[in-house]
Amino acid sequence: MSDLSAVQYVLIGLIFVWSGFVRSGLGFGGAVLSLPFLLLVHDNPLAFLPIIAIQLLVFSGLTIVMNNRKSQAARQPQGGTVDWRYLGRILAIMIVPKLIGVFGLVTLPPTIMSTIIFGIVTVYSISYLLDRPFRSRNRVVDVVFLMLGGYVSGTSLIGAPLVIAVVAQHLPKEKLRDTLFALWFILVTIKMAAFIAVGVDLELKQQLWLLPCAAVGHVIGLRFHDYMLKAETPVFFRVLGAVLLVVSCIGLWKGLA
Repeated sequence: MSDLSAVQYVLIGLIFVWSGFVRSGLGFGGAVLSLPFLLLVHDNPLAFLPIIAIQLLVFSGLTIVMNNRKSQAARQPQGGTVDWRYLGRILAIMIVPKLIGVFGLVTLPPTIMSTIIFGIVTVYSISYLLDRPFRSRNRVVDVVFLMLGGYVSGTSLIGAPLVIAVVAQHLPKEKLRDTLFALWFILVTIKMAAFIAVGVDLELKQQLWLLPCAAVGHVIGLRFHDYMLKAETPVFFRVLGAVLLVVSCIGLWKGLA
């Protein structure tokens, strides 16, 4: 990214502030809500995916550690901010599709993949906006969504909408974000290992200025998340639905474009 203009650098910095805010505020969306805008500035996914992955590892790890220390200091009985038992269950479902996506063992047409994913996400987002969250009483459907989310995260790091559509049904909002952070940390570690194995440039020099940009958004997002936890549950899920709807619209727009 050494040949970009000053305007492009400013726009990229602002987008990474947005990325940090979304990630810490909701626990997901840092990649899927920023990558489409980044590609409008510089059309090279591999220039941004390693940067996003490293930032996710840094900030998700820090947030989990800090929040669990606060929980222990306050002697809260919930057992921390991560539901490790549920995390193990969904990882067991997602890990094989994740590896398939990482190593490119199965390649589906991107148009079909995008249409399926964002069509499903649109249904979920509208149900949250209407304060009538869709509750799948069929475990098979949940497993399919998690497997598809694992595959997509393996190919492009944007499988969060499918995963959150399932996980948000089964976790209390107090544990939702940090459990997702723990999940992303594990999945992104696998993706980073693949980047290193094939010799992808990790853009470490760019992190010197983009990491502080993401840190600014991260701090703002932490405060936003605290506000969301104090809000009524319908408000929380309406915001969640609005974000999911934005995600699906961006995804469908890019797919059609």
